[in-house]
Amino acid sequence: MPIPSEMTFVDLPSPGGPENMQLKTGPLPTLKPGDILLRVEAAGINRPDVLQRKGDYPPPPGASPILGLEVAGEVVALGEGAQGFSIGDKVCALANGGGYAEYAAVPATQALAWPKGYDAVKAAALPETFFTVWANVFDMAGLKAGETILIHGGSSGIGTTAIQLAKALGAEVFVTAGSTEKCRACEALGAKRAINYRDEDFKAMVLEETGGRGVDVILDMVGGRYFDRNIASLAKDGRLSIIAFLGGAKVEAANIAPILTKRLHVMGSALRPRTALEKQAIRDGLLASAWPLLEAGKVAPVIHAVLPFEKVVDGHRMMEEGDHIGKIVMTMR
Repeated sequence: MPIPSEMTFVDLPSPGGPENMQLKTGPLPTLKPGDILLRVEAAGINRPDVLQRKGDYPPPPGASPILGLEVAGEVVALGEGAQGFSIGDKVCALANGGGYAEYAAVPATQALAWPKGYDAVKAAALPETFFTVWANVFDMAGLKAGETILIHGGSSGIGTTAIQLAKALGAEVFVTAGSTEKCRACEALGAKRAINYRDEDFKAMVLEETGGRGVDVILDMVGGRYFDRNIASLAKDGRLSIIAFLGGAKVEAANIAPILTKRLHVMGSALRPRTALEKQAIRDGLLASAWPLLEAGKVAPVIHAVLPFEKVVDGHRMMEEGDHIGKIVMTMR
């Protein structure tokens, strides 16, 4: 199929609500050295997309202003120096932006071949959550087999990925979620105990489940509102990994004494600002450790809804309502 001169993409003339997004026609992205051009077949919708749409998460310098951080499709062109892929290869990729479009330019070093047996929808549900979980839970927090982890937001795309990877790699998993249905879904994925944060105190439940010891790692996307209870829920030498602050970025008052007495580590990171070399290293870790689990069927993306490209507004509304379990994916064709 010849490459057209123009494509359809989701335009955002001004920040605001989902209704501000609209389909528009424009030129294809320009390939930078090391990029590959994908004919996009499916793209994931993620929380950072919602933040960017609202004007709260601007793209880094040099990145496409078009929304969308993960795509799956076919390689149709190679930029200067791009290695590892050929025209016609089916890949998924962590994009620096530009995923909500019929064509997307992505660094070859952030792309991965579809796991065996996968289609575009399943492949598009992988990059953003798998890169995030691998970087924060395994690379930074160093979760190991035999350790315990508490995952907040267990029913989200990040949460469902973290549950499965942690369980498959030998950790014991606890999660928080906001309904009985979500808690049961998390336990079905491998969590030993899902805690409904609306009517249970996760700190008390974690300490009860661990005999007062606490957990080795916490993956947190809530932030300030949970900080004190997170610190109290960690075991000696525990690690708190903060990846978002949906519950606020500030801590009004906190008891930091346990950080000293229990030798705790508090860390945080955002994926998008990481360097190309850092993202490549995460990609390589996934290929070595997570992709075999996907191909063996031991881990799989949880997909809540699949929507056509034209329903991007509905997809963002679904994300903001927060009733979904797993990923929301758009199909381009």
